[in-house]
Amino acid sequence: MIEHRQTYLTPNKYSRPQTPLKKVTKIAVHYVGNAGSSAQGNRNYFESLKDKHLYASSHYIIGLNGEIIQCIPENEISYCTNQANSYSISIECCHPKTDGKFNDKTLNSLIELCVHLCKKYNLNPLTDIIRHYDVSGKKCPLYWVNNPKEFELFKNTVKKRLEGDELTMTQYNELKQEIDTIFKEIDGIKPKTYSTIEEVPEWGKEAISYYINNNLLQGTDKGLNIDYNLLRLLVILYREKSSH
Repeated sequence: MIEHRQTYLTPNKYSRPQTPLKKVTKIAVHYVGNAGSSAQGNRNYFESLKDKHLYASSHYIIGLNGEIIQCIPENEISYCTNQANSYSISIECCHPKTDGKFNDKTLNSLIELCVHLCKKYNLNPLTDIIRHYDVSGKKCPLYWVNNPKEFELFKNTVKKRLEGDELTMTQYNELKQEIDTIFKEIDGIKPKTYSTIEEVPEWGKEAISYYINNNLLQGTDKGLNIDYNLLRLLVILYREKSSH
């Protein structure tokens, strides 16, 4: 286990209800939303909610110096990721500025923690590390919502580290360029919802056909009902799979 400090919240109905977390299938990354605040300060805020009667908490908080505080045992749910609380480990990350970008120390600790959790729960970083935004639409973590290719780069970095590869700066830049290329290919398309394979743009047809033929995508009574953002994600995941 990577170095961290266990400072568990006092059991209470608002921030640590001690509800069992029976199976972990996702890691949900958040940003604290309070620029310049510390991991300990955010932990103390969660602790105070038992008196304020507000619901919120997180399993882990990563500070500006890369320190990791564990607030809740991994076998209990946290109140952090809406409907994903029952199956996800939540990680709140501190950030120095209002744009929500994590500094290098915070990011490196986040990578290490995600590698550890992916190993422990047999998770795929490309599909099982999610943003709060992916669950509820909330702009969290803000920087990765506004810069989705940076989130893809993060997940791929975790994947490489999980495979035992310590990326050199050259390899990191090559990976970043590859992700940039994917986003450039699919940027600029007018957002819409695609109901049939014929409506899907040429750059997405191969990926969607694969998912349909393998019964991984079935659609609804409205057809495929794939919006533009989901199409982008499916194409990225398919290209990553096809490259191996």
